[in-house]
Amino acid sequence: MKTTETLVWIIYDIVEDKPRTKIAKRCKEAGLYRVQKSVFLGTLERNRLDELRLQIEELADAEVDSVYLFPMCEGDFKKVILLGQAFDKKLVTDEVRALFL
Repeated sequence: MKTTETLVWIIYDIVEDKPRTKIAKRCKEAGLYRVQKSVFLGTLERNRLDELRLQIEELADAEVDSVYLFPMCEGDFKKVILLGQAFDKKLVTDEVRALFL
């Protein structure tokens, strides 16, 4: 059975500190790279992405928080325009960095 990885951006605005910290921890544990304070990027197997989504859903307050999970194909990722400092490319895996070339 072939596992497919999905390139994903996770972007959030979480009001309370405790759940915000837990969400960031879950993203890091999943192997995502923090590219801004509330933005993570990386590749995940589809089932791991679903698991992470459920964890975030439990932590976020739907009444006041916002969380975006953006799956992105390689072709679209190559079209991303980076301005200014963008993100620290040292923190991104060779696999993701290679998509910029």
